Amino acid sequence: MSPISATALRRAMQSFLPSLVPVRFVAEDGTTAPEPAGYTAPDEAQLREAYRRMVIGRRFDTQATALTKQGRLAVYPSSRGQEACQIAGVLALREDDWLFPTYRDSVALVSRGVDPVEVLTLLRGDWHCGYDPVATRVAPQCTPLATQVLHATGMAEAMRRRGEDRVAMAFIGDGGTSEGDFHEALNFAAVFRAPVVFFVQNNKYAISVPLARQSAAPALAYKGVGYGVRSEQVDGNDLVAVLAVLTAAVDHARAGNGPFLVEAHTYRMDAHTNADDATRYRDAAEVEAWRTADPLTRLEAHLRGRGVLTDEDVAADREAAEAFAADLRARMNTDQQVDPLELFDHVFAEPTPQLREQRALLAAESTAQEV
Repeated sequence: MSPISATALRRAMQSFLPSLVPVRFVAEDGTTAPEPAGYTAPDEAQLREAYRRMVIGRRFDTQATALTKQGRLAVYPSSRGQEACQIAGVLALREDDWLFPTYRDSVALVSRGVDPVEVLTLLRGDWHCGYDPVATRVAPQCTPLATQVLHATGMAEAMRRRGEDRVAMAFIGDGGTSEGDFHEALNFAAVFRAPVVFFVQNNKYAISVPLARQSAAPALAYKGVGYGVRSEQVDGNDLVAVLAVLTAAVDHARAGNGPFLVEAHTYRMDAHTNADDATRYRDAAEVEAWRTADPLTRLEAHLRGRGVLTDEDVAADREAAEAFAADLRARMNTDQQVDPLELFDHVFAEPTPQLREQRALLAAESTAQEV
C-alpha cells in the first residue's frame, strides 16, 4: 500500500480543523454579523422559542441562587451568562437523544423539561439524582470532572451497535478537558465512530484556574484534531451561532460520521458556586467587559431588530418566568422527610451481603436512637 501523499494528508487534517475564529452570526449589539460559511442559521420560530427558554432559564438560575441564601440548597453552581450554550445544547437534540450534563448545567435540564425541583434535589442533598434518567434521557448531573464524557461515549457506542438512530451529547467545562477521561473518551469515540458530540463550555476558569494555566493550545477545539475528531469553535454567547454549530455537529454524528467536538467561548458571570469568592482571582473590570456580550440581551436585541420580538412578547415571557420561579419557591419551601436507609437503594440491582449487613446495622442503630 502506497503512503498517503502530503496533499491528501493536508486535506484530511483540514477536514478536522476548527475555524480560525469562533463562528458567529450575531454581534454583541444584536446586529447581524457576516454569515459564516458552512452553517445555516436557525429559523425564526426556533430563535423565538430559544429566547423564551433563555428568559425562564435566567430566572431559574437567579431563583436557585437565592434558595442557597435561604438555606434551601446546600450549594448551587450558577450558569448565568452561559444560557446560550445551555439552551442551544438542548434544542439541537431530539427527545430520544441522550444528554450527559455536568453539575453546572441545571438550566439545560430545566429546558429539557425535567422538573426543576427534581433538578435541585441533588443540590439540596436529598438524593444523588432526583429525576429518572431513562424517562428523561438525561444522565445524572456529574460532579467529578469529565467522567460523564466516558459515559456519553459508552452510551453512544451502545446505541450505534444496536442500530439506533440516536446521538449522545456530553457537556463539559474547560477544566474538564485537562482530565484523562476526556482524552480517553475522544480516542475511543473516534476509533469506533461513536455518535457523540462533546460540547465544551469554555467559561475561562476551572474554579480559580484561568485557561492560560490549563492549556497552551490556540483553542480547546484543537484538542480533537489529534484524535481524528471533527472540531469547531463558536461564540458561546451567540445563541444563533451555538445552535447552528451544534445542530450541524449532531447531524454529523447521527449520519454515522463519528464524534464531533465543539468549543463554545463563553463566560461565567457569577462565582464558581455560592461558596466561592471570585474576586480573589478575577477583577471587576473583566466581569464588566463580558456583560456587554450577555447572551440574553444580545438575542433579544437581535430578534427585536428582525421584528420577531415585540414589547408584548418580552413582557409575557418575563411574566411566565416569574410564575415559574414562584412555583419553584413554593415547592422548595418544604422540609423533606428523608430515610437514611435509602443510602443502600439502587447501589446494585441485587444488594451484596455486605450491603445487607450494613443496612441492617444502620436500621438497628436508628431504632435504638428512636427508643
